Amino acid sequence: MQANPQLNKRGGLQHLLSIDGLPRDIVLHILDTASSFVGISEREVKKVPLLRGKSVFNLFFENSTRTRTTFEIAAKRLSADVINLNVDTSSTAKGESLLDTIDNLAAMNADMFVVRHAQSGAPHLIARHVQSHIHVVNAGDGRHAHPTQGLLDAYTIRHYKHDFSHLAVAIVGDVLHSRVARSLIGVLRTMGTPDIRVIAPQTLLPAGVEQLGVTVFNDIAQGLRDVDVIVMLRLQNERMRGPLLPSAQEFFKTYGLTDERLALARPDAIVMHPGPMNRGVEIDSPVADGGHAVILPQVTFGIAVRMAVMAILAGGV
Repeated sequence: MQANPQLNKRGGLQHLLSIDGLPRDIVLHILDTASSFVGISEREVKKVPLLRGKSVFNLFFENSTRTRTTFEIAAKRLSADVINLNVDTSSTAKGESLLDTIDNLAAMNADMFVVRHAQSGAPHLIARHVQSHIHVVNAGDGRHAHPTQGLLDAYTIRHYKHDFSHLAVAIVGDVLHSRVARSLIGVLRTMGTPDIRVIAPQTLLPAGVEQLGVTVFNDIAQGLRDVDVIVMLRLQNERMRGPLLPSAQEFFKTYGLTDERLALARPDAIVMHPGPMNRGVEIDSPVADGGHAVILPQVTFGIAVRMAVMAILAGGV
């Protein structure tokens, strides 16, 4: 059994399941490859033939418009055949097991599965099950990981700040339920970011979060002081069990990003958000639409990063 199920025998990328255990040179290869794909969106013909003849199955067992759409666009720009599984009417909704569904789709000559699932570990289970010529990309599993989001966030930070080695990055909000936060922290650590902060009420922090290599702040004013990057997280009400907060309004009053709080950061700080964004809950509209926000470029860069991941997995770059 291989020590790292994401890597093949040659040490290359076989699956993308998590940032944990992903070597720095592979992270750099993904980010550098994404740079070469960014310009494709500006061409008249937005296609390259790297995945021509390959079949990519988007298996979204959990709703996500932005992630599914960007994966679909990325695969099509690589000239792949893309199949979107309608999970609501799929065989799993009729009682078929997950792995039986995978076997049936693999029999249709699938080359790659992009998997989003509410249960942590589902993409890992699929990756262990499929034959070696099939690749699996984790598009978000439970509270566990969302590696392509972490990578596109890192790409965005590198695009605007160029170097990770001197940065202070603050991640604010519902860290407890955020697979995005875990993946981003993992990438930032891999890239040598010296100052990673998480800012949240105690009820929205995982137990032992300090072990991830971050500094915890319960006071947003203290946490935002002199940071270079602010990443706001959505309140994931659908994952909360019991009343973890008095109200969304109270959360905004205490932890929402306003112009006044943004002024505590460095003058050239950037503001990010993985989406979907709740204005007036975690971020104020003047900030979301202001000059510091790079929220829409994140989405654009996300297509290039997902293109890079799929191209590398398929051996095209």
